[in-house]
Amino acid sequence: MELLEEFLRHLQQERGYSPHTLRAYARDLRDFFAFLSGRSPLEADLQDLRAFVMRLRPRVSARTLARKLSAVRSFYRYLLKRGVLEETRFLALSGPRLPRDLPRVLTVDEALALMEAPQGGDFFALRDRVALELLYGSGLRASEVCALKLTDLHLEARFVRVRGKGRKERVVPLSRKAVEALRNYLPVREAFLKARKKEESHLLLNRHGEALSPRSLQRLVKAHARALGLSGVHPHALRHSFATHLLESGADLRSIQEMLGHSRLTTTERYTRLDLGHLSRIYDAAHPRALAKRPRRDKD
Repeated sequence: MELLEEFLRHLQQERGYSPHTLRAYARDLRDFFAFLSGRSPLEADLQDLRAFVMRLRPRVSARTLARKLSAVRSFYRYLLKRGVLEETRFLALSGPRLPRDLPRVLTVDEALALMEAPQGGDFFALRDRVALELLYGSGLRASEVCALKLTDLHLEARFVRVRGKGRKERVVPLSRKAVEALRNYLPVREAFLKARKKEESHLLLNRHGEALSPRSLQRLVKAHARALGLSGVHPHALRHSFATHLLESGADLRSIQEMLGHSRLTTTERYTRLDLGHLSRIYDAAHPRALAKRPRRDKD
């Protein structure tokens, strides 16, 4: 369908959506079009969308249903903006409420142990050490780590330039450990490529000397975590741990928002999880109403 192809090009070229997201949107919209049984999407109305949702509800999770509904609403919002439609027929239907099932947050000791998990001086151990340092030490998304190129690194100034969602660029600090890991990795990486007579601009490479994929990055994180007896650990868990540990150490929420690349502060707030005991300690140490009066000392 021509309108669908135009919409997907819009998402790719103007919104900077990833290939994975584009495939999901295309699949979800084709499911809705198939549900219409040959009728034009331009003829569909709110009743059709409600029937589509009711049909899916027993079959898919709330998160999948919300994603499909979001794809359909985004498509019709695009048609409205282009002037193909003149009414907001689908925008009144809200999606299902989603549980706040954030990934686990590692303890500081668990995170530090994971950073030390890759042992040895071979290419793969040094590469994995860099990957883990970027995920936990800088809080990057898996896709952002895999997209990094050599030209994005600024080791002397200790920062990395990151292209995030929607092609938004941001500058993120590098920890001293990350810089050390990079300095150890880069010459070995160069020799690795030279032996294979290859050239590659991406920072992290697979065994073929090509850019490491997010799926491969996820596998290596899980493998090192399992070796330590840690379950439920994946790249996003390290990003959550980065944010939570920064907040627990006194970093302000807006600075964390900038480093994570969130456009909304509310997203960062959901990202960071502090236990009640930690919040109580912050309150007791900082709030005037919580500060106990010191007992007067009697003069001799």
